[in-house]
Amino acid sequence: MTSTRIDVDRDQMGRDLVALVLTIVELLRQLMERQAIRRVEQGDLTDEQVDRIGTTLMLLDERMNELCEQHGLSMEDLNLDLGPLGTLLPRD
Repeated sequence: MTSTRIDVDRDQMGRDLVALVLTIVELLRQLMERQAIRRVEQGDLTDEQVDRIGTTLMLLDERMNELCEQHGLSMEDLNLDLGPLGTLLPRD
């Protein structure tokens, strides 16, 4: 019986897993940002809440950039191509 062996590059597999996790985190970050902007535009937040949201979103963005840099990824690496549907993350 012949055994079929699949060569797995552990480093690449680890990098791909990190990229997938960061893609999900970035998608959630962008969704939270859009929701926060809607709430700010509705005017139902206090000035303090608006400031906290702005600070939190800014810190999340900085942290995402740090994590990408630590793992040798760019934000473009996280933007999955969904074929005819376009890309997962909107391009700014």
